[in-house]
Amino acid sequence: MENSTGSFYFNLTMFVSIGHFHYPVFVFCLLIYTFIVAANLVIILVIFREKALHKPMYVFIACLSVNALYGSIGFFPRFLTDLLSDTHMILRPACFFQIYVIYTYASHEFTILAIMAYDRYLAVCRPLHYHRKMTSKTVLKLVALAWIFPAFGLTVCVYLSSRLPLCGNEIQKVFCAVWNIAKLSCVTTVVNNIVGMIVTGATVLFPLFYVLYTYFQIVVVCWKSSAEFRRKVVQSCLPHVVSFGIYSVIGFSDIALILNPLLYGIKLPEIRRHILKMLKIDKMTRCFPKTR
Repeated sequence: MENSTGSFYFNLTMFVSIGHFHYPVFVFCLLIYTFIVAANLVIILVIFREKALHKPMYVFIACLSVNALYGSIGFFPRFLTDLLSDTHMILRPACFFQIYVIYTYASHEFTILAIMAYDRYLAVCRPLHYHRKMTSKTVLKLVALAWIFPAFGLTVCVYLSSRLPLCGNEIQKVFCAVWNIAKLSCVTTVVNNIVGMIVTGATVLFPLFYVLYTYFQIVVVCWKSSAEFRRKVVQSCLPHVVSFGIYSVIGFSDIALILNPLLYGIKLPEIRRHILKMLKIDKMTRCFPKTR
């Protein structure tokens, strides 16, 4: 067994030298980050200020936007700094903090999409029971569960990883990741692997299968219903299906995933209408300022 290193930092080795091109890349990534933050803030603001959008589906969309802000803030500032830096060292505590933020962001995305699937299932397959079951108290409980449950499991995973004696400090990524750190371990990681599989199953696989089950039930109901009913269901559910599909396939592709809530803002007519209404009001206010 190699000697364990007591290094207080990690080296992110996947950043390559691109000369003067790192400035355009930095500007491009900064614009993406700015767009993600601004667009999600607009969605949150519109849902918050418009009483017509104070419904479970839109509350869950707002949660997606909050999570997108959380994930982007946990990834982009450090990434942008590294783009302009000649060295890519990250302190050990900062590395594990980044792991926690990125992984909880990813897990929150799955669990929030799962409770959105439950909401759509009740609305389509159990419409007479929807308002009785999807109360404000139920919404709060589901949101709390979607946030707290993954955070608890990932706290255990990150803690176990932080306790591993390491025989190196090079991480072959542009951000810190549990698996890359586990590969540096001087000892067996069996316990870490088992806990990781359990947490992954609970926060990723279970929501995945639940979404597939609920949408199978929705398809069955739509198959037996009118064309107009099917059109309304597709309009309501398609953004969720597309977002969940993209998320499941791409995994940790941060930029694409953090854009997920924007898909709802573009596809759902109510949010789009209120955003345009808000922008129109702001434009008119600038053109016709109040006189004292």
